[in-house]
Amino acid sequence: MSGNSKKIRSRKVKRGVPKGVIHIQASFNNTIITVTDVRGQVAPRCSAGACGFRGTRKSTPFAAQAAAENVIRASMDRGMKQAEITMSGPGPGRDTALRAIRRSGIILSFVRDVTPMPYNGCRPPRKRRV
Repeated sequence: MSGNSKKIRSRKVKRGVPKGVIHIQASFNNTIITVTDVRGQVAPRCSAGACGFRGTRKSTPFAAQAAAENVIRASMDRGMKQAEITMSGPGPGRDTALRAIRRSGIILSFVRDVTPMPYNGCRPPRKRRV
């Protein structure tokens, strides 16, 4: 048994991602930014909550900007130079996150809004009484 020694490697392999897709999911409570390669495998990801913002500060544009800067820094360390952006959701952080990504120096091929819109689908929930 001692002659059969195999090297144990960690499963996480940091591979270079020269071109990727940046997914921005902006809800009213949080902003989640995920970077994937063109096949859809997740590279770095970050959210406003993961950056240390809690409670109502998590849903601010500044928290979304901090999350975008963190994830862009991590993806540029992996060699990302070109990206596409898909944005989803009506949250307050979507424009600020996009602005932070544009400032970073990554070449953007296109920005696409993939927010799901119903074609008069389900009946909406009742209006809130405050």
